[in-house]
Amino acid sequence: MALWDAIARVLIGALLITLAVELKGVFTVGLVVGVILILTAMIGFCPLYKLIGYGSQPKTET
Repeated sequence: MALWDAIARVLIGALLITLAVELKGVFTVGLVVGVILILTAMIGFCPLYKLIGYGSQPKTET
């Protein structure tokens, strides 16, 4: 996962979690998605990217 991808995930995840806390239950899905985004940014792996064959890092020649 590229650095810009991880930063975007953390920012969007924090925003979703903040909205979920402020709206007290109305935005429960946002809480779940926000936590998933932050966790995938922390571990550097996104299962959805693997499933669809996408990667945010440039390909290296070997």
